[in-house]
Amino acid sequence: MSTPDEPHGDSTTPSSSDAGEPLAVATPPLRAPVDYRAAGVDIDEGARAVEAIRDSVRSTYRPEVIGDIGGFGGLFSASKLKRMTDPVLVSGTDGVGTKLRLAQILDRHDTVGIDLVAMCVNDVIVSGAEPLFFLDYVAVGRLDSERMERIVSGIAEGCRLAGCALVGGEMAEHPGTMDPDDYDLSGFCVGAVDRPEMITGESIAPGDVILGLASSGVHSNGFSLVRRVLVDGREDELGLARLDLGGDTLGEVLLTPTRIYVRAVRAVLDAGAPVKGMAHITGGGVTENLVRVLPGGVGALLHRNAWPVPPVFRVIQQAAGLNDDAMLRTFNMGIGFIFVLDPSEAPEAAAALRGAGERVFEIGETAAGDRQVTYA
Repeated sequence: MSTPDEPHGDSTTPSSSDAGEPLAVATPPLRAPVDYRAAGVDIDEGARAVEAIRDSVRSTYRPEVIGDIGGFGGLFSASKLKRMTDPVLVSGTDGVGTKLRLAQILDRHDTVGIDLVAMCVNDVIVSGAEPLFFLDYVAVGRLDSERMERIVSGIAEGCRLAGCALVGGEMAEHPGTMDPDDYDLSGFCVGAVDRPEMITGESIAPGDVILGLASSGVHSNGFSLVRRVLVDGREDELGLARLDLGGDTLGEVLLTPTRIYVRAVRAVLDAGAPVKGMAHITGGGVTENLVRVLPGGVGALLHRNAWPVPPVFRVIQQAAGLNDDAMLRTFNMGIGFIFVLDPSEAPEAAAALRGAGERVFEIGETAAGDRQVTYA
């Protein structure tokens, strides 16, 4: 209990006697209203961006797509799965990484969307799945409908090449947390395969043939290293420097989009070739990614001279001062996708791959070992 000389509370600290009374809250001085645009988000530009990408998105639709762009969720009929004995959904998510920095330096934004789709669908098809639909997430510092149209047109092109539908996405404007001209991409793909037809690598045995499909260049991995040794401090030269790259500029070569292998893989699988294993050569290069598909007790022997290494990798290697082993653990070195088959099946599979437009090389064979890749 308090005495008459003790305070009962002031305007900021309530006591038991004034509990329940509203507190005095300091209000900020009056100022002009702050709307969403003043805060850095332009709703009208967002609406223009949606309209700009509408045709590109629709161009990817498959018969299973339900509804149209602008819904709260992408709808896709699962009726195709009814024909499968034990349908399995296969999902993959990825981004483009620091390759985006080159696109921003060169103000060329129509190819990185292909990279985004490729990094996801090439992972999904390794199990034998058919990519069905794709979603994207584009975060920008400041929304520009023309630039967004170029970005999404690349994503749509990637989806068309992969045969999957672009059923939804998000364009998020992040003022104050990203530079106005900065952006980042991420994507998500879902495919399906019948469990009896899944490709797991479990049947791979010593003596199998390893076929490699040519990459289109650096693809979308290792760009932190590429930027460190070839780009940083030389940004103004990217569109001019030709080095020893067959006449193309360094910027053109580095921005070449990741090759999408879906049609080639489907051509082989639809022809009935009993593929034992497949690997998408991404971060970690040939060495680390081929290991992922090998079962216990099996290794791989690859022949370094069995395929041509694109000039860009020698330029990177010289600038970075790396040996061959380090390059093979970092970059695809000209091989973007790998098949493992029984020797009797390899010629027919190679023919089907070439018929689908791929450059195919017999790059090695499996051998007894402990899931290691060696080179000769």
